Amino acid sequence: MLSNEENLRLIALSQDGDENAKSTLILEHSPLIKSIVRHYKNKGVEYEDLYQLGCIGFLKAIKNFSTQFNVRFSTYAVPMISGEIKRFLRDDGYIKISRSTKALAAKIAYFIRDYKAKYNESPTVELISNEFKIEPQEVVFAMDSAKFPISLYEKTDDENNLSILDKIADNNNGDESIDKILLKQIISSLDERDKKIIILRYYRDKTQSEVARVLNVSQVQISRLENKIIKKLKSEFGV
Repeated sequence: MLSNEENLRLIALSQDGDENAKSTLILEHSPLIKSIVRHYKNKGVEYEDLYQLGCIGFLKAIKNFSTQFNVRFSTYAVPMISGEIKRFLRDDGYIKISRSTKALAAKIAYFIRDYKAKYNESPTVELISNEFKIEPQEVVFAMDSAKFPISLYEKTDDENNLSILDKIADNNNGDESIDKILLKQIISSLDERDKKIIILRYYRDKTQSEVARVLNVSQVQISRLENKIIKKLKSEFGV
């Protein structure tokens, strides 16, 4: 397996158009791609076709990856790979998540709920993987398959009464932006403070005043921080 430093070097070369670097990354991460493809076998699609779809998703991950996301590349790539396959299967009416994956996703959901209640913050992917003794990629895959909800349409309590979708995307291209935004990746790219603000505001439906009390700051500070976070997200995703 490539070291993190070597991964980042090859990703940078790939983003600059180095085809050899892309080929090396695909070859070295082939076991990861295959492990995801195995979840979608017996859907009426040939294995090689599924693998090619996985490679397309992997190439998209290379293109869009940034060290600012503050996650390992493999963790970032998993939902991109599975997403590419799922879009194809969904469009052709094939997709069906296995019972074992659904069961794992449910267990993870309960663990996250209890962890939040106890520690007032979300567990990291690494912590979840240690708890269930599985690879971080499997955690991301299960969570992505379950589509843990964050409502893009939930109204906020600011003076304009906008939803998070209104803030991240222009009204004229909202549907297009929904397709492009991968919420888990957005949240994982934030630092711990900003991540907590987004989780409290959009996972736990807290008002800015309630979040301010949790973080021991003023409501005005939370408002400013939230606007800064949204501005950062819009900038990262070119919205």
